[in-house]
Amino acid sequence: MEKLKSLVPETLKRMIGESSADDLPRTCSSLVDFLLHFEPFHQMVRDLADPEVALCGKNKEAALESKQKGNKCFLSGDYANALDLYTQALIVAPMDAHEDRNLVATLYVNRASVLHKMGLLRECLRDCNRALQISSNYAKAWYRRGKANASMGNYKDTIRDLDVAKILELTMGGKRQIESEMKIILDQQNSTSNPSIQQYENTSDILDEPHPTGLRCVATPEKGRGMASTGDLPQASLVHTEDPFSMIILKPCRETHCHYCLNELPADKVPCTSCSITLYCSKKCQIRAGGKMSWDYPNNQRIHENLSADLEKYIAETTLNVDSETDTEHIPEHKHECKGVHWPAVLPSEIVLAGRVLVKSIIKRRGSTDIFNLREILDLSHHYSKTPPERKLELHIYSAVLSYCLQYSNDFELPINGFSISQIVILISQIRVNSMTVVCMKSIDQHGLEDIGKFSSLGGGLTSNVEQVRVGQAIYTSGSLFNHSCQPNIHAYFLSRTLFIRTTEFVAAGVPLELSYGPQVGQWDCKDRVKFLEDEYSFRCQCSGCLKVNFSDLVLNAFHCVELNCSGIVLQSSVVDCEKEKLKRLPNIITTGNMEHHLQAEEFINIDDIDRVAHHHMQINSLFHINPGLCLKCCSYRDLESSSAAANKAWIIIRRLQDAIVSKDVSSTILVDALSSLGVLRSTFHAYNRRIAEAEDNLAQAFCFVGELQHAMEHCKASIKILEKLYNPNHIVIGYELVKLSSIQLSLGDCAAVDSINRLCDIFSCYYGSHAYKIFPYFQFLKRREKQTSSLKDQQK
Repeated sequence: MEKLKSLVPETLKRMIGESSADDLPRTCSSLVDFLLHFEPFHQMVRDLADPEVALCGKNKEAALESKQKGNKCFLSGDYANALDLYTQALIVAPMDAHEDRNLVATLYVNRASVLHKMGLLRECLRDCNRALQISSNYAKAWYRRGKANASMGNYKDTIRDLDVAKILELTMGGKRQIESEMKIILDQQNSTSNPSIQQYENTSDILDEPHPTGLRCVATPEKGRGMASTGDLPQASLVHTEDPFSMIILKPCRETHCHYCLNELPADKVPCTSCSITLYCSKKCQIRAGGKMSWDYPNNQRIHENLSADLEKYIAETTLNVDSETDTEHIPEHKHECKGVHWPAVLPSEIVLAGRVLVKSIIKRRGSTDIFNLREILDLSHHYSKTPPERKLELHIYSAVLSYCLQYSNDFELPINGFSISQIVILISQIRVNSMTVVCMKSIDQHGLEDIGKFSSLGGGLTSNVEQVRVGQAIYTSGSLFNHSCQPNIHAYFLSRTLFIRTTEFVAAGVPLELSYGPQVGQWDCKDRVKFLEDEYSFRCQCSGCLKVNFSDLVLNAFHCVELNCSGIVLQSSVVDCEKEKLKRLPNIITTGNMEHHLQAEEFINIDDIDRVAHHHMQINSLFHINPGLCLKCCSYRDLESSSAAANKAWIIIRRLQDAIVSKDVSSTILVDALSSLGVLRSTFHAYNRRIAEAEDNLAQAFCFVGELQHAMEHCKASIKILEKLYNPNHIVIGYELVKLSSIQLSLGDCAAVDSINRLCDIFSCYYGSHAYKIFPYFQFLKRREKQTSSLKDQQK
């Protein structure tokens, strides 16, 4: 792409860089004229989209090679590598490839054998079913299915599986082995009065919550179109749910998450039937993403010979692909990419997402490729005119590349001209401004939740942690209408593909409902938030968090006063400049302490926030005489250059500690050095500087790792204390930190764990409602330990 951009004539680059949305048909037409006679462009498109040179197709030889390596690992007992190799073979195996029988069916049975050895019984059973849906007369698949059912205590199904396997088995030795297995299983069944069927906790049945009131579109001078409620909304109200118009998985998650539902992939992941890019958690997701695939099954007439009616019914139920039942209105989003071509793997995610939106709109219009109204497909803003010139050129080129790739890959002819390309430029611009990043919550150290007390026996104490993982990018046509605020009153989260939006505080009727597009107050300071939102979304934030002076922005990166007994705030020049811009909105106000002036200032200064915690740190009047290096309370001067140098030197040690935690090599030396560095940071930075909270958190993790849980708890509490000042005590960030604290307290047998657990449950219930127990497996653990911890607290009373 960079080479192609460099070859565009300078006059055309300048025309594109200076263009507005109204100019797009003309600039796109000029670019198409140039590309039409530019052979390197056409060669690039052929490399990306021509099925004859596809790099992401199926390959029988590669599948057989991985299968042979997997066989060797299985025979040597290396089941983990065998599992990976059989999965790799499945990814590249053509559906119509055969050896003695269908290669894909054979690979599913081989992987089922590995899964059985690894104790993954449900996964083993699913792989057997997949093999039988391809080849229902596969004796080995029925036999392996019977073994899995026996291990799960499902003896009735086991006998029927082995009955079918015995009928299908051709060799006498094989039949005798099956008879022997059946005898053993019958003896087990007779000796077991209550068969031990493996149970799995079902957390998917979440009660539907009614939307309390309707939503309406509103407009404000500062932010334009947005959303508000027609009635009052209590805290934690579910105000909106929506499935995506279109979605794409992000590249870093392609091998770890399902490409359709975005849930984590299980051990028995299912590959696409036509390409080697996509992976799914189930056959159902595979079909919903790529469409219902069909292939010729072998003649299974022989399977029905000498079978009872009961067995015939059982075979039909087992081999029926129940996952293939899909909504007839559903439009497969991967099907047009699914020809082994590699442009979907190479082009940026937002470009591939634009292709999905475009194809879906064409299919909805019954194949019409007239994209005259493409700009109205999403009916969302685009801010093209505010896009930097370099990005405008990228948009033009990517739009042309996408048009040609789609034309190569599909049965319909897309018009390729200046007007059609201009519409795709607008579509990509809409996606850049309005798409949402889909995140899933990942609980670290879940394996220890059954008995946190065992953590110390694993070589140290391990905290439970909650981490947000960015997994996808999606367009939610209604969800995109909610405006941004750095101090949001609603919270967005995802269950699989579905967007949920919930209030985090009471919101009166008609008040705009605003969520965070990324950084919030307490996370980044104002200047960094404003720059991020301008760069990513092409707007300057006008929320109260960025227009008013607030305590978090002042202390987030602030320095400590040189007077040790003074708790005042010392600011850097960049922060001073940003805060002075806010204060410029106070014309002709002289801070004399006059009540009228005080009320005028309140429009621009978050008085309540500052008064709550700042009366020990500064005088409000000092804001109007703010200068870099000067304490806002006592006006003492601090040399910020030397202070920054000392802090940066100390921070290098904290980074080393972070690396040691990741590499699981936390030595006593690095701990001592990190504690010394924390002392430097405390004496240099303001007490509520976020970097001190981060250093405290790292030390908590490190002490947990080496088993010194008392020290870990102290540092964890210190980190939470700072974050409570930067956010608020009931912010979701505090909830995540309480997960760590409560796990340490439980390990120590500290009765305060009950209070931490109750508090984090309240916070999570506010942000996630009844979905909290589904999103966070840790909640299931807390539910099981609730009586135990409450009893502990009663005893200590």
